[in-house]
Amino acid sequence: MSELIARALRLYDLPPDTPLALLNRSENETWAAGDLVLRLHRPGYHSRAEIASELAWLAALQDLPDLHCVRPVPGRQGMVSEIDGRRIVAFARIPGQELRPGDDLSRWFAPLGEITARLHLHARGWTPPPGFTRKRWDVETILGPQPHWGHWRQAQGLDAPGAALLARATDALAARLHAYGTGPDVFGLIHADLRLANLMVAGERLTAIDFDDCGFGWWAYDLAAALSFIETDPRLPELIARWLEGYTRAAPLGAGDRAMIPALIFLRRVLLTAWLATRADSDTAQALGGPVYTLGTLELAEAFLTDGLAALRP
Repeated sequence: MSELIARALRLYDLPPDTPLALLNRSENETWAAGDLVLRLHRPGYHSRAEIASELAWLAALQDLPDLHCVRPVPGRQGMVSEIDGRRIVAFARIPGQELRPGDDLSRWFAPLGEITARLHLHARGWTPPPGFTRKRWDVETILGPQPHWGHWRQAQGLDAPGAALLARATDALAARLHAYGTGPDVFGLIHADLRLANLMVAGERLTAIDFDDCGFGWWAYDLAAALSFIETDPRLPELIARWLEGYTRAAPLGAGDRAMIPALIFLRRVLLTAWLATRADSDTAQALGGPVYTLGTLELAEAFLTDGLAALRP
């Protein structure tokens, strides 16, 4: 794909000899190109209208007080470029480095909670432009027969007893989520992927990047997404507490939302278990996927059925 990205340089008025570096291969490919980061979209996932809608929200978020997020950069074709049927978008490069599991996460989860609350406050009061369309992240699209990111039954290393356990646990999970509902008090436009790799740290500043999965989901799901791939880390209760501390500085979070946090963490884990199997070619899957991750999911499923993941209740 480097040849295609090289051809895209002219669309952003970059010299043809601009050095290129592949930053990540996940849902899409992201490339460093001078002062920009170019995202090459995977075919068949987001429509052009969905990509334009993501960028419309990002544009509306720019320069809001106490909220730092990545800035989209238009090219000669507008916000969304296209070469040989492949869609490309650009963002201003962010200084610093992404958060990692080995970092002092407790230090950053309160600021993350506050950033998340400000995103939610904006989403609650914002009127999207005509044609705005983003995916929903709900019971049907995560646990249904044709989920966005694949079905958990495809998980690597999943045997028949494990599948039976996950079936029981996800049935119970779906029932809880249906009872929780999707009314505007609990469900709206969220980032949906505020995991460590999508948070850039520079000095005391925390910046949210990669809104590629933003869509309509439960407000508290953004906390579950922040705990992606570290769901079995013993620091989770502390991280949840710090996130809630930061969130409630900017916005309230009701008792019903707090009570659903363990269920949403388990939901996210099931989603990622499926994603790692169906995106096995991604850098993330190659680093974190496989039977070991599936085993951790089964352990969470057992705990969810036993006591609803009581250890994670805030």
